[in-house]
Amino acid sequence: MDMSEPDPDPVPANPAPESMDAFFRRLGSATEKLPKRLKQFAQYIAANPDRVAVSTIAELAEGAAVQPSAVMRFCQEMGFSGFSHMQKLFRSDYSDKWPDYATRLEQLREQGSDTPSALLAEFVDVGRSSLENLMNTVDPRALQQAVDVLARAETIHLVGFRRAFPVTSYLAYAFEKMEVPAILHSGLANMNMDHLIRPNDAVIAATFAPYTELTLDIAAKARGTGADIVAITDVVTSPLARLKAIQLLVAELDVGAFRALSASLCLAITLAVSVGAQRNGK
Repeated sequence: MDMSEPDPDPVPANPAPESMDAFFRRLGSATEKLPKRLKQFAQYIAANPDRVAVSTIAELAEGAAVQPSAVMRFCQEMGFSGFSHMQKLFRSDYSDKWPDYATRLEQLREQGSDTPSALLAEFVDVGRSSLENLMNTVDPRALQQAVDVLARAETIHLVGFRRAFPVTSYLAYAFEKMEVPAILHSGLANMNMDHLIRPNDAVIAATFAPYTELTLDIAAKARGTGADIVAITDVVTSPLARLKAIQLLVAELDVGAFRALSASLCLAITLAVSVGAQRNGK
């Protein structure tokens, strides 16, 4: 046997994910198979991904109500050599997705994309890509299930704030035109309309990372009353997954960290028209 050259290093059976999207895909497929404490920590990470980049092992363990050893085991289950390896991914990738608006504008200038014509071309291009991705991210069975649930609901409650508000406000407009009973939870004047949600109602909750706490709170209360939840969100590990929501996943691309809503609004009009047609056909 030729011993002149050392054997190459073996390829890890479970290499660490190299992007946040890959991390969340793995988390979504692995969570249900994890032991109880690791699953508990996985659910905490899914709900609070921004904390990984700035927290210690002890702080994350305390937040998830698990032992620090569970954090280390979780990192290894996900393919990382340890916590610092996983944290490096979060620091380099995830936090960069949410710069302030001054930074976003600077990025556009650096890319030479700050003229109106250049921006239009960029947004058209990423909008086209986002729409094409929508066909792959939305499960047809989940879409049909969502339409069935919404069509039989007594009232549809529309919950989405910040970047997701245009999605729910458009749904409110479309449902009103089709005479589908719907209530838009706008948060205007800090008015709380949670008490209007009944067991035979359904909620469309729209939120994307970093997830809006008010949306999550209202959805959780709605689930507590027995209402069905349809989630328009970005990844399978969205906090809405814990509410056993019907998940419709949308991955919007960005231009200089500015994200349009091309795919989200396309999904919204699909839901509205499908629900309106199904209700009126009864």
